[in-house]
Amino acid sequence: MESAEKISGMQLCLLVFSFIAPTVILVIPGLMSNISKQDAWITIFPSTLIGAINIWMMIQLSKRYPGMTIIQYGSEILGKWLGKILGFYLIYVWLNFDFIILNQHIQFINTVFLMNTPSIMISLTLAILCCVAVYMGIEAIARCNQYLAILNFILLIPLLILMLAESDPERLRPVMGNGLFPVLQATVFPVAYITQFFVLGWLLPFLNQPKKAARASYTSLLIISGLLFITLLPLIMVFGPLTEKLVFPVLSVIQYIGIKGSFERLEAFAVAIWVMGCFIKISITIFIICLSIGQLFNIKNYKDLVIPITILSVIGSVTVFKNYSTDLGSYLNYTYPSYAFFTHFALPLVLLLLDSVKRGWKKSVH
Repeated sequence: MESAEKISGMQLCLLVFSFIAPTVILVIPGLMSNISKQDAWITIFPSTLIGAINIWMMIQLSKRYPGMTIIQYGSEILGKWLGKILGFYLIYVWLNFDFIILNQHIQFINTVFLMNTPSIMISLTLAILCCVAVYMGIEAIARCNQYLAILNFILLIPLLILMLAESDPERLRPVMGNGLFPVLQATVFPVAYITQFFVLGWLLPFLNQPKKAARASYTSLLIISGLLFITLLPLIMVFGPLTEKLVFPVLSVIQYIGIKGSFERLEAFAVAIWVMGCFIKISITIFIICLSIGQLFNIKNYKDLVIPITILSVIGSVTVFKNYSTDLGSYLNYTYPSYAFFTHFALPLVLLLLDSVKRGWKKSVH
């Protein structure tokens, strides 16, 4: 299946960056610090390795089934009925993911900016923008993201410099004072997010030069890991043991800089980074949901599904949790890491192994 919509290698790199980086930087440092304390920054290295393996698996599957998404080649590998079950499961995963991200967006905006605004209004305003973007297509989302990703960098760099000015390296000691186990245990949090390169299973068929897939993906991984490293390190050096108690640690350090320094209301930068990241993340998610449903049920134009899926997203975002703060925190701490590892890493690995066995068996027969 050759799509009329195409994206370049650079656009793919920036799309994946915008899909993963903003939520990783603003959300997971607190989760990591909760277990590994001042050693949270070390967890980035093993998680980057797992991210690289994840990318390799997605690219290998894409090479074997060019022009196909994971929904399509899942049926080729598993057979018709198991492939359908996989397709239903993946649609459920992405719908749940969509609800959670929009819910996180509601909580972030309610925490920082619009404390008394109804949740449905915060969700609806962003969802409408995402709906328009998805209806325009993945190519339009990629072009829009080229400018938003650069703007994210421009906003983030001065914040990181200001964070360094308030840092105390002594807060990083003792290095691995509790041994290696807490570091490995905390690695599950960055791994859950860095393996979101699973999204390549839907984006690679739209790449105009498939040979650039590896370069674009690994570049994105290095940028995300590097950015997480240079964000997390000064964050620990500013707050030390307090980091684990903060819901949005990076936001807290930005607010602290605003109080201590000559700059005020710097959290507006964090809000801008978050909103731009969520816009791209939710747009890609809704695009994937519509595309997957279209391919699973042989609907010719996935764009016919954009409006109903957007409405469902808004409803789901305000009903997914009864108690926003405690339920979301519990989900991110206990449910999402194992659930994400299974879906993002174990599933592609099983598909790749089964496909290799089938190909090897066919060769031996012939």
